[in-house]
Amino acid sequence: MKTPPILQPLVRGTGFPLIAVALFLAACGEKPPAPEAEAQPAEEAPSEASALAETGGNSAPAPVKVSLFSWPGYGFWFIAKEKNLVPEIALDIQIIEDPYESFGQMAAGQLDVTSSTVEYGPIAAEEGVPVKLVAYTNPSYGTDKIILAPGVGGAADLVGKEVAVLEGGLTQIYMGIWLEKNGVAFDQVKYTNLIMDDAVAAMVSGKVAAGEFWEPFGSNVLKALPEAKVVDTSKSDYFKETALLGDGMYMSGSFLEKKDVARLTMKAYFEAVKFWEANPAEGNKIIADGLKFSVEDVELVIGKDGSSGDGGIYPFNWTEAAQFMGLAEGEPPFGKNGQIADHWKLTNDWWIKFGVVKKSYPMEAGVAIEPMKLLKESGY
Repeated sequence: MKTPPILQPLVRGTGFPLIAVALFLAACGEKPPAPEAEAQPAEEAPSEASALAETGGNSAPAPVKVSLFSWPGYGFWFIAKEKNLVPEIALDIQIIEDPYESFGQMAAGQLDVTSSTVEYGPIAAEEGVPVKLVAYTNPSYGTDKIILAPGVGGAADLVGKEVAVLEGGLTQIYMGIWLEKNGVAFDQVKYTNLIMDDAVAAMVSGKVAAGEFWEPFGSNVLKALPEAKVVDTSKSDYFKETALLGDGMYMSGSFLEKKDVARLTMKAYFEAVKFWEANPAEGNKIIADGLKFSVEDVELVIGKDGSSGDGGIYPFNWTEAAQFMGLAEGEPPFGKNGQIADHWKLTNDWWIKFGVVKKSYPMEAGVAIEPMKLLKESGY
């Protein structure tokens, strides 16, 4: 069965069609407002019950609409819901395979939160879409690979050739960086926009000379083409140090105004990670059931022992995510404290190179740290 356009494992680096948001909002009769200035932190630590005031003071939990696409790295939301880890909110989880549909619904006020790859912030700033990254949730940890076809000796052999990536996503940036590190300008190759199953077919047929693949697609290429070779992975030092390849949590501008509910929503996610660390088998089964995946496929992505280090990605717990965002002391497993600032600049610079955005934006144009800051101030 053909894989839907965004139905692939990490790091999806989704080839986002930029026109999708504009078309969606036009259909809704709305124009996306300019990104909002980041709100000031609350003077006092909010109480857990204060979120209910935003739903009219009722005792019913605050509804929160969350979307994700079919990828185990995002499945912690299913744990949060099934275990009711934060009773003050009620999670309504939707699987939406095209992240741009999710971003469009968020801009139109029809969706509150989505999990997706972390390259979208500068694009949102460029397009004036009121969606912001609020947490970096996991880096790739070996799943992503650059593979050369048989007979291709190195980067120099790719000049003028086709390489398979998802244009407008992290895989394209990954390929561009690898090329330049190996003496070839990023624009000396032809980028062919292919989803993973089509990229495998293109590689096996000889249509493309190289590609960026993640598991299980990289293994499928190597099985079909034993003479193909892996020349880089997301475990290489540069990509561990930059944490370029990864996933994050986004919230809509209107949802960010509901400060306590936004804070509790973030808490629910990281409580789910905590549950999974202590109960990996049960957690993986919940994620597998939610996604209609096999447990084995879930384990391939996030691991099976709860350590975060035995899968294709490294799920951050609360402390690690807060360190990455510069809100907790200490160094995260990838990058450095406050790595999000360097990540933002690196992504923005590469989108300028590829012509996806026209200029550099301040991080605040696409990143909001207030939900995480409020959660920390609450004593979490």
